Amino acid sequence: MKSIFDTVSFDCSRHVTKSYSTSFSAAVKMLSPKIRQDIYNIYGFVRFADEIVDSFHEYNKEELFLLFEKDLSEALKNKISLNPILNSFQHTVHKYKIPHTMIAAFMKSMKLDLHKSTYNSFEEYNEYIYGSADVVGLMCLKVFVDGDKQKFEELEHSAMRLGSAFQKVNFLRDLKADFEDLNRTYFPNTDLTRLDEASKNEIIREIEADFEAGFKGIVKLPLEAKFGVYTAYIYYKKLLSKLKKTPSLEIKNTRIRVSDYQKFGLLARCYFNYHLNLI
Repeated sequence: MKSIFDTVSFDCSRHVTKSYSTSFSAAVKMLSPKIRQDIYNIYGFVRFADEIVDSFHEYNKEELFLLFEKDLSEALKNKISLNPILNSFQHTVHKYKIPHTMIAAFMKSMKLDLHKSTYNSFEEYNEYIYGSADVVGLMCLKVFVDGDKQKFEELEHSAMRLGSAFQKVNFLRDLKADFEDLNRTYFPNTDLTRLDEASKNEIIREIEADFEAGFKGIVKLPLEAKFGVYTAYIYYKKLLSKLKKTPSLEIKNTRIRVSDYQKFGLLARCYFNYHLNLI
């Protein structure tokens, strides 16, 4: 029975989320159970695509990515895949009518990571951010609004800005690994070999503007999604705060993180803010 295979597939997507990101997994647990699995399904898909281009250095990454892309196309067409992660993802795509244009934009940005190492213009940078982060926010929004077209259009801009904020925080946090291990620099017009406080603060101001725009959408989200998205927002805001206080030289030489103890405190803060109707 395919229902058993689907259950196994969903379990795989949930396990991928928990294994790769304890912070995101904690935020997903704050979502309503009726939409939680679909966010796991989306995360599992984007995580696997990203993992191919970022981690599988001992293998032919381009060949693996093209195979993954072909399997994705077949999964979306046939509504089944023997790859459990793609089987889970196609289920959510069809359930919420996620446009294939969003998926294509995401795959285009991931494919850029196979060869492109620098983004010299804001046009290139913004296009990459749109595909790698904004559309992921829009896919999740499709789940959150559950077919409400008017609500989707109302929150579309905020969802994209929040996705941008999360991605840019990741870029700043992972500066060292991206530059030294993957030979990539995402921020245009910024010489990461000589990153100074002025350049760092300019990047942070850009991220703070994205967070401000994103928060305007969080307060309007359906109740099933609001607490979970707010939890992720607070976590990334805390991470940005730590990056803001960290000297630029240290950011270049180490990976800043939020401790488990701090994460627990943030979760408690989110819980009280939410239940006191402060968001």
